[in-house]
Amino acid sequence: MQCTLKKFLIALIICLFCFEFPGLVEASQQQAVFAGGCFWCLEHDLEELSGVISVESGYTGGNLSNPTYQNHRGHQEAVLVNFDPLKISYMKLLRSYWRNVDPFDGGGQFCDRGDSYRPVIFIKNESQKDYAVQSLEAVAEELDQPTSTLNVEIQDAKKFWLAEDYHQNFAKENPLKYNFYRYSCGRDARLDAVWGKRARTTKQWATK
Repeated sequence: MQCTLKKFLIALIICLFCFEFPGLVEASQQQAVFAGGCFWCLEHDLEELSGVISVESGYTGGNLSNPTYQNHRGHQEAVLVNFDPLKISYMKLLRSYWRNVDPFDGGGQFCDRGDSYRPVIFIKNESQKDYAVQSLEAVAEELDQPTSTLNVEIQDAKKFWLAEDYHQNFAKENPLKYNFYRYSCGRDARLDAVWGKRARTTKQWATK
């Protein structure tokens, strides 16, 4: 009985704290939005990172309201990342993002072609913009290429529309189909060719 009462009081205190200081609770979570080819893959790649709370697949970048998988003209397939900045920095997320895309391909990603598969970093504020630009310059140095050869765009974030339920957690819910798609699309083979041992990692930027 005493244990139950104690748990109740603790829960009550937490609820009151959240009600009185919502800003502190919100500050413990931030959002990032990335497009990089198939959202199944990018969702899977980023949700494994420590400090990432959740990753949701959807559509953004365009002006079409209520986009669907059958019609998301003008939008890119993208992911909305909710993360704890005390556990993972935005720059670390950027490192993981870059090393999970082909930065030279602005016409799509891997076997997926067209505007909806373009790689884009959607920035939510000036701080994210600064970090995104820094990451672009760091990638150029790491790959020993001029920034002009990198085709990942940096754009202001627009409304994010969630994709249909069957697209969420696709890799976990449909592992056989997902793994076959990822392999046949050549995603990892190309990542290894571009990034070498840093492919799919959050390692610090390499400098020359």
